[in-house]
Amino acid sequence: MTASSIHRPAAARSRLAAAGAIAVAGALLLTGCGDQRNKTTAGADQTVKGSSAPLFAKLPKSIQDAGVVKVGSDIAYPPVEFKKDGKVVGLDPDIAAALGKELGVKFQFNNGTFDSLLTGLRSKRYDIAMSAMTDSKERQEGVDSKTGKKVGEGVDFVDYFTAGVSIYTKKGDTKGIDSWDDLCGKKIAVQRGTVSNDLAKSESEKCEKDDKDGIEIEAFDTDLEAQTRLKAGGVEAVSSDFPVAAYAVKTAGGGKDFETVGEQVEAAPYGIAISKDNAQLRDALKAALEAIIKNGAYEKVIKTWGVDAGAVKEAKINGGS
Repeated sequence: MTASSIHRPAAARSRLAAAGAIAVAGALLLTGCGDQRNKTTAGADQTVKGSSAPLFAKLPKSIQDAGVVKVGSDIAYPPVEFKKDGKVVGLDPDIAAALGKELGVKFQFNNGTFDSLLTGLRSKRYDIAMSAMTDSKERQEGVDSKTGKKVGEGVDFVDYFTAGVSIYTKKGDTKGIDSWDDLCGKKIAVQRGTVSNDLAKSESEKCEKDDKDGIEIEAFDTDLEAQTRLKAGGVEAVSSDFPVAAYAVKTAGGGKDFETVGEQVEAAPYGIAISKDNAQLRDALKAALEAIIKNGAYEKVIKTWGVDAGAVKEAKINGGS
């Protein structure tokens, strides 16, 4: 879930930087307090070796004892994470399964709305948040992207992918939209708490400064709800992380419902979010990511989902800006 940015505000999935076009090709393309939606353990085929795993010793003892890393994720963001035949599948679960083999533990994905994930992480409901969440300075510092005010404890990120933000419309009915500049006076649907949500607000302000009508923004809990709104004709466009937009365009209505307009913008890293007081887990995840990049398991996952252009070549901590 590029927002910022992805894509799962700067304090949510924020990324308002230079435009970047990541050409993604392949068959399947690709962020509330008290949210207690269903739990599903991803990667059921993970081979958990426990203490015999290469990097098991790097984990905090609490996670060694539990044998599980609890993951907060918005599991309605295909193809990054979504449900198929009752199982959690997608880019993130597959990367998590590969990390689990190096660490000797399972990654248990717990479903929650995107804008609740960092709250759940801070309250220790989750050990990590992994949900197409953009690594941004605002999230690292725990501040609101618009006001600069503190909204919670900051988090650290282990960056594992790169993606930007796209706009898509009904197929054959673009309403003259080819970029964010064309959205003044129009309606757009976004997922709440994402970079697209933030970006739409910023672009609406720009419209008004130029004496144009602002953008009417409708924010939903999931990207799938935003897609439904567009299909019903309630809005003229949807914005989401490029991989998600590309997947929606390719699959919705057998590829007949939507089309992408313009180029993606705001290329930024997706990061696994970890509490700043859990540096040992952060470093263990970084080491595991480095290992799967080196041994080819990471590349295999990336190719499975056809997102080669977003692959990273090294593991970084807090690489977002």
